[in-house]
Amino acid sequence: MPDGFDIHLPFLSQPFHIYFYGIIIMLGVQAAALMTQAEAKRRRLNPEVVLDMLFWVVIAGIVGARIWHILTPPPSMVEQGLTTQYYLTHPLDMLDIRQGGLGIPGAVIGGALAMWIYLRNKKMSFAVWADIAAPGLALAQALGRWGNFFNQELYGAPTDLPWKIYIDPLHRVPGFENYEYFHPLFLYESLWNLATMFLLLWLGRRFVDRIKPGDIFLTYLIAYPIGRFLLDFLRLDAAQVGGINANQTFVAVVALMAAGLLFWEHRPSRA
Repeated sequence: MPDGFDIHLPFLSQPFHIYFYGIIIMLGVQAAALMTQAEAKRRRLNPEVVLDMLFWVVIAGIVGARIWHILTPPPSMVEQGLTTQYYLTHPLDMLDIRQGGLGIPGAVIGGALAMWIYLRNKKMSFAVWADIAAPGLALAQALGRWGNFFNQELYGAPTDLPWKIYIDPLHRVPGFENYEYFHPLFLYESLWNLATMFLLLWLGRRFVDRIKPGDIFLTYLIAYPIGRFLLDFLRLDAAQVGGINANQTFVAVVALMAAGLLFWEHRPSRA
């Protein structure tokens, strides 16, 4: 399966390769921006704010995603020598996202940090705008996961289920070279993210008089981690730090903290 296509430009000696992964990521960003603008309009807020901060949020998200991947490389990358120590001693390779990848937790952290800085400078509420952006973020993740389909990555354990996916020998995780069909983990996560998006949109409309600023974003920080935590049990190439599944442990902590904050915000009033 091709991962992209070449474009021949007269001023370049070699063809310029366009990756489907990059195209799909940008489509996800565009879809998220449009949905966030629509949510801002629904709340009678200025949708131009979304476009003003979009560039910084996307750049920070990419940087955060790359840093997360560098700090938590999957075993298949470690086997190739692409360890955290390698990147620290070869800083230019940190910029080559074609050799390695991006980590969703880092993307969310980086994007949220850039958003917080922007809104703080503009004296706007981060909690309100995080609620507005959360459904679009879930949509972007749902679309972005299809980039993994073209890269033949993010698949789960071997399976014979009707919706199994074939993986070329070149892209199979070490130790599973003799298997051909695997769980389409990217599809599972994409569907989970879509369900999360609809949940957030429904909550924002059904409980408009009861939710507080930040509730929708906190719900996202519960819903997405739950799905990611469960799906990581099927993952063959999960990043390990000290023998522990780094991403699974991190999302579990995030979900528990977000649930605790949500409960605290809505705790029964005391006499």
